[in-house]
Amino acid sequence: MRNKSPILIIEINKDDFSFICGKSDENFNFELIQELKIPLNGIEKKKIKDSQLVRKIIKKNIIDIEKKINFTFKDIILIINNFDCNVINFSGYKKLNGAQLEKDNITYILNSLKSKISEIEEQKTILHIFNSKYFLDKKKIENLPVGLFGNFYSQELSFFLIEKDDFKSIQNIFNECNLKIKNIFSKNYLDGVNIINNDSKQETFFIVEINKNNSEIIFFEDSSLRFVQNFEFGSDIIINDISKVIALDIQTIKNILHDLDFTKERIKNEILEKEYFKNNNFRKIKKNLIYEIAKARIQEIAEIILFKNINMLSFIK
Repeated sequence: MRNKSPILIIEINKDDFSFICGKSDENFNFELIQELKIPLNGIEKKKIKDSQLVRKIIKKNIIDIEKKINFTFKDIILIINNFDCNVINFSGYKKLNGAQLEKDNITYILNSLKSKISEIEEQKTILHIFNSKYFLDKKKIENLPVGLFGNFYSQELSFFLIEKDDFKSIQNIFNECNLKIKNIFSKNYLDGVNIINNDSKQETFFIVEINKNNSEIIFFEDSSLRFVQNFEFGSDIIINDISKVIALDIQTIKNILHDLDFTKERIKNEILEKEYFKNNNFRKIKKNLIYEIAKARIQEIAEIILFKNINMLSFIK
């Protein structure tokens, strides 16, 4: 039977608020009813700077959707992609001495690790907990081995954390809108799940996202989110470098990169056309120079994010 009540999903992204309204049936097929994208305001550098402005934006657009579909929402599903979050991996264990592994043993490990997280990360709260790996007598097990016998059981879990102050601010904003947050998800996690759903063989992978002003790397291992790291630089530093070296303004550099196909061999010996020097004296600048500057910076970015990132080395191995 189709779920008659509409579902409202709100995404807080890096550049916008996204309001997605739809219905889901018993097979989890989603039918889109309304979708709005509103420019991001009130949130800067992954912090809520103006909670009243954020509340005003959210409340106004929810009311607009409610009027269009003649329905009042009491709860929402929240997806966040614009706050400081990190992942910590911990292992817990239980001596079985030949006994059977029971659910209570799993609960004991989970609670002890949650307590440990609370001790070392006092200013953060847990958003997600992922089961990463299971070992019974040092042998890796594919699924949770409840009911099996052994001497020593260990389990690795990944904890996805968010700053407590950020979490409280988010909750307060929706409370003021008379809305309950039914579920809260990380966009990092959902992006990885989407890849896995589209390719069942793809269980271990990196997602590298390079935006204009920031970058991010996400690591999934055996379908479990294991690591997230953010960087305060993006593709704009490539454009800025080219601009400094060849002494042309940013917009001109963007036009050049948009127009030229640097994969063509002939471009290496070509000179930039006069049309790119509208506000400057014409100078003979080889197109290949632009390519080499960009290539060097891209290689540096790749090394910082991935290949020489001390946080990533063990995962890469």
